[in-house]
Amino acid sequence: MTTPTSFGWNAASGLTLLAKLKGDLKAAMLNKNEAVRGALRIIISEFSTKITMPITLESGKKSTRAKRDEEITDDDIISLIMGLCKSERQTLEYKKETSSEYLEILESYLPKMAGEEEITAWVKENVDLSQFKSPMQAIGPIMKHFGKSADGNIVKKVLAGMAG
Repeated sequence: MTTPTSFGWNAASGLTLLAKLKGDLKAAMLNKNEAVRGALRIIISEFSTKITMPITLESGKKSTRAKRDEEITDDDIISLIMGLCKSERQTLEYKKETSSEYLEILESYLPKMAGEEEITAWVKENVDLSQFKSPMQAIGPIMKHFGKSADGNIVKKVLAGMAG
């Protein structure tokens, strides 16, 4: 692909995801990288409708408002990008395609997902499956530990394998 490797995000970089998105958008505009610029504009444009916080108006009516930059967490943005990836995968499936430059750009801003081996190793070290009636009941603590970096379907697969 033509996408330079300088785009994307890594939690270890010390930059917030928001700061990295804005910096990359500026760089993409300067480098005339249309694909990255377009993808980042889509992500940032979703903030005002998807990254909100509840408020109560003077009338007592419940409403929401867009979070200000300093209130936006990396997890807020990761959830939003995961949603965009999901809808792009559905579109690609419909078109009978496997990937797109847009999807690859989106995924470069997501944390590296935990693999089966990593999840299995963590479960063996930290979860006593005998405490649960069924291994599937252990999914809660596992997902809590891995957060957004674990796919629930992979966790289920790992637990099913351990049960057998």
